[in-house]
Amino acid sequence: MQKNSTPLPPFSSKFTPEVPELLYQLNCTIALSTYQAGKVVFLSASKADKLVQISRTFEGAMGIAVEKNKLAVACKNDLTILANTPAMAKSYPPKKNIYDAMYLPRITYHTGNLALHDMNWVNGKLHAINTLFSSIVTLDEDASFKEVWRPKFISESAAEDRCHLNGMAMQNGDIEFVTALGEVDKFHAWRQNKLTGGVLIHVPTNEIILRNLAMPHSPRVYNNKLYVLLSASGELAEVDVNSGSYKVVKNLEYFVRGMAKHGDYLFIAHSKLRHNTSAFRDLPIAEKSQKAGVIIMHLPTNNIVGRIIYENSVDEIYDVKIIPNVSRPNIINPTHEATKMAIVTETDSYWAVKN
Repeated sequence: MQKNSTPLPPFSSKFTPEVPELLYQLNCTIALSTYQAGKVVFLSASKADKLVQISRTFEGAMGIAVEKNKLAVACKNDLTILANTPAMAKSYPPKKNIYDAMYLPRITYHTGNLALHDMNWVNGKLHAINTLFSSIVTLDEDASFKEVWRPKFISESAAEDRCHLNGMAMQNGDIEFVTALGEVDKFHAWRQNKLTGGVLIHVPTNEIILRNLAMPHSPRVYNNKLYVLLSASGELAEVDVNSGSYKVVKNLEYFVRGMAKHGDYLFIAHSKLRHNTSAFRDLPIAEKSQKAGVIIMHLPTNNIVGRIIYENSVDEIYDVKIIPNVSRPNIINPTHEATKMAIVTETDSYWAVKN
């Protein structure tokens, strides 16, 4: 691990030497959302031995979605969709010829505080887990959201975070599985049995595949296998859908939440737990979960091949996504002055000159 004896600047991290080398070889960028710090963080490698980080303010950032040139970020009271315009990256006035991607805000939906968690595009339309209303929703210009699905044990659409619906797994372009922290239908009722009340639900049939899970998050289908993070026990599990059972693939020994795959590698985020809240302080994993960071695991062998640990600023990571074929991206939030200067047409793009 790298060490630094001088006072640490914000968002300081230490990492194993394999991390920049791997990101450089894979030609990809890690995107993190840290809602406690209100940031989206990009981690990439400009060289095989140099890890580069930028952080941008997105208040209460939680769910992130990446598809082709688009990136969506769910924030405390809104959701912003950004688009990558590489030509704007190279000509960015403050730092020309530095970046190879430039994510600029295109649309912001003013949703209110819905606690939007996992998100994905389905048939060209962004879908999100609306945790406050225990449902899967889409967004448009007419309302804060439009419900498209909810668990059959949720009797009505209500702003009560009844089951803490959170995770979304895609398969063949559709939403196949979701996770919730309880099979319950009352205000915040998931808190009553949060250690073992979690469920995995098959969305097309609205049937529960697994029960008694330890705070499940981030279900993902990789190589036709369904994985889920058991946050309260710090485990990565593989689910056998046919038998309704699971096996522990790896005990990661942290409060894990947020997972993405690129090539043969899993990128799994972990968080420092809040000891001043009843939702986390009594978890068995709490004593070990003292730092936030990212674990990189080689999936074919289940070996840990790299770690990133934050020394300050970042306590809770919600989501992790991989941006492929990008080694030095930049991202501009909707309130940044540069947003006013960025003009993109169907055929061209340029930075306007201030009057």
